[in-house]
Amino acid sequence: MDKHLIEDIQHISLSLFNKNFFSVYHGSISARMSTSAFIINSKDTILNEIEEDSLVKLDYQKRDYRWNLANPDVHIHEHIYKTIPNAKYVSYTMPPYATAFSLKHGKVSPADYYGKKILGEVVVFDPKNIDDWLERAPFEIAHFFQKYDTHLLLIKGFGLIAYDRDITEMAKKISILENTCRLLALSANL
Repeated sequence: MDKHLIEDIQHISLSLFNKNFFSVYHGSISARMSTSAFIINSKDTILNEIEEDSLVKLDYQKRDYRWNLANPDVHIHEHIYKTIPNAKYVSYTMPPYATAFSLKHGKVSPADYYGKKILGEVVVFDPKNIDDWLERAPFEIAHFFQKYDTHLLLIKGFGLIAYDRDITEMAKKISILENTCRLLALSANL
């Protein structure tokens, strides 16, 4: 595996974990390696301590035993890579303020400077029936990204799926959305 790519994932993953966007049980991060191959954290990885052996290299043209070692979100990442050629990095996070905000609102309308300037309005996707959400998620998430010009998908009560060509930009957008939701929550009590 590419050492530079692994270092980028380690750095961003640790930052997202330290901000409480990943938890011990929730979260995934991946990077495209070629047209049909990508690396993703394994299902047992705690995202503050990613090492090379914490990552699984997969090829969606060749299914083998490694798919069973991968994080359960693997099919979401796979479908994004298959349908969005510009996706180089994908993550699933649960930023607390953004996820909480999604429970009561249909969209995030930033009132802060960076939220307005960089994100604009962010739609909250309602998966409706949560009983079969994990089976539908890979297809519905990829379809959403094809339909709308956005790199962020805030899913009601589930968390945030993000992709980008640059891992730092992806992390920046996640952080800005979380800060926007935090500011909206704090200002609601003023």
